[in-house]
Amino acid sequence: MIGLLGILLVVQGAGGLINRAAGSDAKSWFVQLHVLPPSMHVAASMLMLLVGAALAVAGERKRKGKGAGTG
Repeated sequence: MIGLLGILLVVQGAGGLINRAAGSDAKSWFVQLHVLPPSMHVAASMLMLLVGAALAVAGERKRKGKGAGTG
């Protein structure tokens, strides 16, 4: 479950960051672009990307750890 949350944050963060880097004014479906002021979009997108990546890695490690003792 934690890995899924990580993947969702990575998608939201990376998508929002690409959206801003491309110079688009469209908010699309990126949460941070709807709820935060424009001056915080890039920082929030980067934070979401980094936290999401950390959660995805943690979830994968936890998943692999559970399966290791059941063989």
